[in-house]
Amino acid sequence: MRRRDGLLMPVIALAGLLAGCGALVPRLPEAQSDIPAQWPLPPTTAAGVALPVEAAAEPDASAATVADIGWRDFFVDPKLEQLIALALGNNRDLRVAVLNVERARAQYRIQRADRLPSIDVTGALTRSGGEQLPVTEQASVTAGVAAFEFDLFGRVRNLTVAQLERYFAQEAARRAAQLSLVAEIANAWLALSADRELQRVAREALTNREQALALNEKRHELGAVSALDVSQAQTAVETARTDVSRYAGQVARDINALTLLVGAPIDPDLLPDSFDLHVSGLGALPAGLPSEVLLRRPDIQQSERLLRAANANIGAARAAFFPSIRLTGQVGYASDDLSTVFDSGTRIWSFSPQVSLPIFEGGRLVAGLRSARIDRDIALAQYEKAIQGGFREVADALALTRTLAEQKTSQQALVAAATRADELSRVRYESGRDSYLVLLDSQRTLYAAQQSLIATQLAEQSNRVLLYKVLGGGWLEAAP
Repeated sequence: MRRRDGLLMPVIALAGLLAGCGALVPRLPEAQSDIPAQWPLPPTTAAGVALPVEAAAEPDASAATVADIGWRDFFVDPKLEQLIALALGNNRDLRVAVLNVERARAQYRIQRADRLPSIDVTGALTRSGGEQLPVTEQASVTAGVAAFEFDLFGRVRNLTVAQLERYFAQEAARRAAQLSLVAEIANAWLALSADRELQRVAREALTNREQALALNEKRHELGAVSALDVSQAQTAVETARTDVSRYAGQVARDINALTLLVGAPIDPDLLPDSFDLHVSGLGALPAGLPSEVLLRRPDIQQSERLLRAANANIGAARAAFFPSIRLTGQVGYASDDLSTVFDSGTRIWSFSPQVSLPIFEGGRLVAGLRSARIDRDIALAQYEKAIQGGFREVADALALTRTLAEQKTSQQALVAAATRADELSRVRYESGRDSYLVLLDSQRTLYAAQQSLIATQLAEQSNRVLLYKVLGGGWLEAAP
């Protein structure tokens, strides 16, 4: 009985050590982001943009629905969808992000290989001799394990877990890069559309003012108007011509920027023909949508994975304080003659376990553990900052959604009023009731109102794209 007890006690002790390995990794700290559970504004966006009916019918799935809307479901313009598809296949920044994921996967596999013994087969032949010594020969063929570490305290396992979390973080970074690329393509598309619309308005203004200049020159020849009216008309023409040239250059720059994002030459047929006000289809956020939807964002998931990796490194740093057991062993054949190396009686073996217990490291292990803890705290702070930054981005986009809709309505009313005023001023000028200065002022007011309306429409569309991005959508092609 005593003999059995003597054998049982080491087994129990070893089982206790193995069970305690998990205690070396501290509990993952909870993020204290200190953000409200709900958005600071009523999360119902302006009318005309509503989530799919099936999402509104399932309040529990609303958060997941917002984050899982694919970019083909969000964007409604087929040309824009084709450009996004081209960019996802050709953009160099996204390609680098994909390669970073592959590199992280390879690094994880390298680290994971340390948990298994490496078995090598070695063949060697040694010939030696001297002036007064005979020539001797030693041949051997062995297979064995070199310095395999028994991971009793989880050091290698925790390092593997940390590398796995970094791999997941790189995958999240790839999704974040794809989401940013989709948003950048959409914004570049919208900017090009708006600049082409501004160019069209400038051309119309140039045509109208050239006609007014020609009319003033004829009336000046007849003595109906002064030379001042002709000069004012000429000034208006040159101002409009300058704007046409400026917008032409801006359109060219927009095309170059879009080409760079796509990463390949763009077919002119895929470029926008007009300023479409229904490029995106993001709906109103359902009332009561929780702020936890931010956790679906790829960049926040990346920060969380890095936090988990840093926490696993603490377990590896703690395990370094405990003994490490390494095993080196081999079996094979050895002979004085290469031709008889596999004959009977030539078998050899060796077994060399090694136990290393740290006694004095000059503070290296303590400093390593402290460094791991500080890295974990830094990762936690960055994770909390990512959540706070994401909350602010969504709140800003929600705030602008309503204000931009109201601003667009007032701008449309302003354009309508300015158009009517321009028509009346033209009639009064042609009938001789007002001077050309009054007509010129009404033209300038209408021109500025049209430009402001286009800028507001662009801001509203860009804000919809921004809201879609900051809610974490766009890294799926289509909604599941």
